[in-house]
Amino acid sequence: MLNDARIVIVGFMGCGKTQVAQELARELGEGWADLDAVIEEHDRRSPAEIIANDGEAAFRERETAMLRKVLTSSAERVIALGGGAWTIRGNRELVEAHKGVAVWLDAPFDLCWKRIEADDKARPLAPTRETAHQLYSERAAIYSLADLHVRVADEPPVAIAKRIAALLRQRHTVKR
Repeated sequence: MLNDARIVIVGFMGCGKTQVAQELARELGEGWADLDAVIEEHDRRSPAEIIANDGEAAFRERETAMLRKVLTSSAERVIALGGGAWTIRGNRELVEAHKGVAVWLDAPFDLCWKRIEADDKARPLAPTRETAHQLYSERAAIYSLADLHVRVADEPPVAIAKRIAALLRQRHTVKR
């Protein structure tokens, strides 16, 4: 069981945040949420639709509002953020204010791109490999601001979750 901390999974699109968050929550015996799914449920539109119709700035505002809601009124202790959520300073400050521990899933670009291509989900901010790679490179320095840095390869999410749980226990973020 977690102390008061929220565990926030961050990283580039396709790195495995949702699956790892789900497995980590199971490993810790906690609830979990996927911020993009929360947004879609609330707005009845996918993040891609919001970006396409209203623009990225409007989406980021919705994202911040929903992150605040999840952090303040939800029982979920493990939260998977969308790929760009951590890049917003206000979101990082929200996580910190709510005793959050950010975990960066640092997956190589080629793995992320392979997953993006295989997924049928629209990715308006990564329409081409070149655009996605540029975004990946720009975001790396911001992802590195996370509390924990976990390098991941093409491995089962449960294995990554177990590694993260062990790191959290070492930090005393998780009750033994």
